[in-house]
Amino acid sequence: MIEDSMEVFMDDFSGVGDSLKECLRHMEMVLKRCADQNLVLNREKGQFMVKEGIVLGHKFSGDGIEVYQAKIKIIKNSCPPISVKRVRSFFGNAGFYRRFIKKFSKIAILLCKLFEKETTFVFDNDCLNSFKVLKEKPISAPIIIAPDWDLLLKCVTLVVWH
Repeated sequence: MIEDSMEVFMDDFSGVGDSLKECLRHMEMVLKRCADQNLVLNREKGQFMVKEGIVLGHKFSGDGIEVYQAKIKIIKNSCPPISVKRVRSFFGNAGFYRRFIKKFSKIAILLCKLFEKETTFVFDNDCLNSFKVLKEKPISAPIIIAPDWDLLLKCVTLVVWH
């Protein structure tokens, strides 16, 4: 089934396969569905049969998933915010890569407090330090790889009873 072989997000989609034959079969199904629905694809924007590609601001390859360096220039070039609106804008960009930033929420907590109602906007040195850390982390972010299912995996969970 096509839904098992494709990831779709708005007007972007990508497909994968374990072999060339499988990739071609998936691509044929997708192109047929597009034709059946009278959808037109832009040949210049499409990438077919590649070993790596950029999808939704992430670089996908055989090595794993990593940040797309061109996208993080916006974060890297950010100035310290001078208003709640600018903190939100920065969070929109930095938060996009939160999966690559270990303890993102813990680092961002001081900046989040600026969003609270009835709070005066005071961007102090602690906020500046949090901002700088969140600004630098995506630049040196690790590559996220799929687990090796042949190895023993440890799963730790936290249960909170109310």
